[in-house]
Amino acid sequence: MNVTLNNYYKKRFDFFKWRSHQSLVYKAVMAFFMACITGMMAQIIIPLPWTPVPITAQTFAVLIAGIVLGRYWGGLSQVMYIGIGILGVPWFAGMTGGYEIALGATGGYLIGFVLASLFLGHFADKYIRARSFTTMFGLMIFASFVLIYVPGLIGLGLWISTTTGSFPGIWQLLAMGLIPFVIGDLIKVAGASAFTKVIMPKEPFEGEVDIEQSKNWRVF
Repeated sequence: MNVTLNNYYKKRFDFFKWRSHQSLVYKAVMAFFMACITGMMAQIIIPLPWTPVPITAQTFAVLIAGIVLGRYWGGLSQVMYIGIGILGVPWFAGMTGGYEIALGATGGYLIGFVLASLFLGHFADKYIRARSFTTMFGLMIFASFVLIYVPGLIGLGLWISTTTGSFPGIWQLLAMGLIPFVIGDLIKVAGASAFTKVIMPKEPFEGEVDIEQSKNWRVF
């Protein structure tokens, strides 16, 4: 059993060491692959009759993008997702594409995807203690409900303002752009946090801090 666990620890460390030392071309390919995963998960959709913002699974891909690819390339994967979608590839929610989506009701959430991926990738790559379930859960709560929802709600409010002539009240905005998604996002955050704990090495590799704290990595 100990041998098996040691092999598991070594394999996940070797993978992250490998991906951190790849060429720019290789990292760009991995970022594109993650953009494709985001686009696929965006098609898992539950439309809501009172809001143009649907429930989708793509937030899970956004949360793990920085974990899998690192603090810069995770964010770049979401830039690719947005840019390619704007060019017309129909992989935004509901098999849609085009610049109209970026300027529409959900455009602000797309900006939040980039911010969340950069934020989580930075902490997961640089701080060993961020890779525990509880710490990552807190970071992902912040990424989801602040970094994604704040620009998302602002963008939704501006879209409503341009279509109706008046900016919505705070409760109307929350009912359309936040409240219906809380439970689902908490589930996605918990799943992404567990995913991080499983795949991220607890040993330090080049460029990380908390090296002294890493002596106790097995407790996470």
